[in-house]
Amino acid sequence: MGFSGAGTRAVRAAVFTALCVTLSAGAHVLFTGKPLPLPVVAAVSAAVFVIAFLLAARERRFGHIAALLLPAQLAADAVFTTGQAACYSSAPPTLPVRLIGVDLICAGGDLGTPLARLLSGSETAVDPAAPWLLLGAHLCVGLVAAGWLRGGERALARVLRAAETAGFRPLRLVAAVRTVGRRPETTVVRPAPAPRRPAPGPLLSHSVLRRGPPSAVVLAA
Repeated sequence: MGFSGAGTRAVRAAVFTALCVTLSAGAHVLFTGKPLPLPVVAAVSAAVFVIAFLLAARERRFGHIAALLLPAQLAADAVFTTGQAACYSSAPPTLPVRLIGVDLICAGGDLGTPLARLLSGSETAVDPAAPWLLLGAHLCVGLVAAGWLRGGERALARVLRAAETAGFRPLRLVAAVRTVGRRPETTVVRPAPAPRRPAPGPLLSHSVLRRGPPSAVVLAA
């Protein structure tokens, strides 16, 4: 079973989803001081898992992983902001939230409540540069996570190649045993055809000797 197997793709997509959503949700709660609605986190996790499963048909390089992980974190951050505004803000919900339903978005519990209470207990002024700090944290942590995932991809590729080699080894042994036990085939050596002799010419019945000095009759002429 290689990278295109359904089981391997599901495991890789699950690891990617867990890392992506955990980093995004943790950073969002840490910088905003508010918990996240659990249905929103579940919806983001399902969407990230489906995208990662569809793109996990082969081994991915660092650039491919980072190109998917960084936008996925930023998109999840935007969805988390919308969920927090719908559930914990006094402002009227936006049109997409009204279409989905506030009760559906906010029902089901919260995520990160202990961390949010710990941060909300300390009276600190909101830094105007907090959004930029959040963006920088997403980018830095996303690059580190992409490198970690790339190491996992390389290790998984080695394990799969070793498994394929170990799986084909018994077949190679069986083929070797059959080759050794087989009798050598006897080859019939055919002699080379004899060269064809040329047909003999006609036999001479008599000969005339014409060698010697010219006769006296020829000289007189």
